[in-house]
Amino acid sequence: MNEQETLATFSEILGDLLGNEALALTMETERADVPGWDSFTYVNFIVAVEMRFGIKFRIAEVESFENVGAIVRSTLELTKK
Repeated sequence: MNEQETLATFSEILGDLLGNEALALTMETERADVPGWDSFTYVNFIVAVEMRFGIKFRIAEVESFENVGAIVRSTLELTKK
């Protein structure tokens, strides 16, 4: 899976969580850019990503993600292992 495919999957996951089927994330998207993407939704999003991709992020990593691109890159790195 490449960055664009991962980004599309992330958009689908977050869109489902927020009830926004038209949501389209970019690599630069930050949580503050998405209405309703609060800390509770963020935790649910991270868990959903982990489940979908069969990975597990470290807590420090989850706390340090600055934007969606950082999550995409980490996801792709973890799926290579």
